[in-house]
Amino acid sequence: MRNIVVHLLLALCAALSFAVPAQALIPATPEAPETPAPVEQAINANPEAGEDARIAGRIEGIFAELPAFQSVGVEVSEGVVTLSGRVPSAEAITRAENIAGRVSGVVTVENTLERDLSVEENLSVLGKFSEIADGFLEILPLLLVALVTAAAIGVIGYLIAGLGGLWSRIAPNAFLAELIRSAIRFVFVVGGIVIALDMLGAGALMGAVLGGAGVIGIALGFAMRDTIENYVASLMLSLRQPFRANDWVLIDSYEGRIIRLTSRATILMTLDGNHLRIPNSQVFKAVILNYTRNPQRRFEFELGIDADDDPRSAMQLGTEVLAGLPFVLDDPEPSARIQKVGDSNIAILFLGWVDQREADWYKSRSLAIAAVKEALEDAGFALPEPIYRLRFDARTGPLPIGRTATVSESSEAPKPAPASATPRPTPSAMREDVRPESEIADMVEKERREDGDQAKDLLDPARPVE
Repeated sequence: MRNIVVHLLLALCAALSFAVPAQALIPATPEAPETPAPVEQAINANPEAGEDARIAGRIEGIFAELPAFQSVGVEVSEGVVTLSGRVPSAEAITRAENIAGRVSGVVTVENTLERDLSVEENLSVLGKFSEIADGFLEILPLLLVALVTAAAIGVIGYLIAGLGGLWSRIAPNAFLAELIRSAIRFVFVVGGIVIALDMLGAGALMGAVLGGAGVIGIALGFAMRDTIENYVASLMLSLRQPFRANDWVLIDSYEGRIIRLTSRATILMTLDGNHLRIPNSQVFKAVILNYTRNPQRRFEFELGIDADDDPRSAMQLGTEVLAGLPFVLDDPEPSARIQKVGDSNIAILFLGWVDQREADWYKSRSLAIAAVKEALEDAGFALPEPIYRLRFDARTGPLPIGRTATVSESSEAPKPAPASATPRPTPSAMREDVRPESEIADMVEKERREDGDQAKDLLDPARPVE
């Protein structure tokens, strides 16, 4: 009886020693904080009869449901599971061990599985091609229906976009009409693809494609920022119509006549007959001076008279001369202003207006300068050159070269008084041809006629100029 009690006490102590982890008996210190230890399954000291057979049957039943483990042998002794045989991959070896270790009552797993390197087993993947082929044949009718649907939606979009007369009436110009047609084609094609993918159940693929397209679009937007800016500027210029064909304009520092406005650039013909292409993004932000919009244009020039002359008489005389020129307009009438008073002269600014449809601006200005200058000189006004006064020290003797003029001699030469009668413009100014030069304008018109519809011009004469 005593031996039985002793054996029972020993068995109870052994069970307690297995149930309580050794780390639980070590108190945690501030220097080494306590960390939770993984909970391990306690080993039953008195397994039930038939426990090994139950474990083996359970593992074999699980492996029987998995094609990769159907040839795996399972032996169990005292809760120790021994796996033997061959499996097709290294991942299958680890997976089989994990499955066996999770069965209740297993003490440990002795894994002796090996990878099957036979040609027959490793070429079994070829059998999947037949499965893929069978699946493709099964989905082929739905795939054909999805393709036909996507194609039909795309064709409908192209047919709607092809209604050129409709979009030409809706859009204010050809560029915007083409932009609308392209947008309609794009929307219908993308919509057809999305509907086809949804019919095939490829929603995840559709999301990935759209997400990737969005990222690519953002990257391209940053990379092609200047191109996009130029494209938007072309659209805005086509809507605003800041000039007409053959207008004489000054865009920043570029001067010439407009040939056409394209989707990328504004083409000018300079006054010396050369082609000049300015990007539309630069034209849209530039200061544009249009000489053609208002046929009346003012010219101005500056002439100087002697400081001792009467500027009022010179101004009146020059204004009357300008008014007498046939190419100078009476309304607005010519005028004159004192621009500045210099050291030896008075600068007078003369202004006159011409009609650019009848008189060339450059020719008119040149003839006006000549006529006013000649009239002032005939009336006795001096148009002096710069005068420099030199002062010498009293100890310096006279210069040996030339004749020294005295104050009395210089004062004895009287200055001619301005004539009171108003001289008429000279006959040479009356006979000069001031008709507008049309060489550049003719070149522009000829080029536009020769190009015809080959060059897409965004300038629409039916729309008002901004």
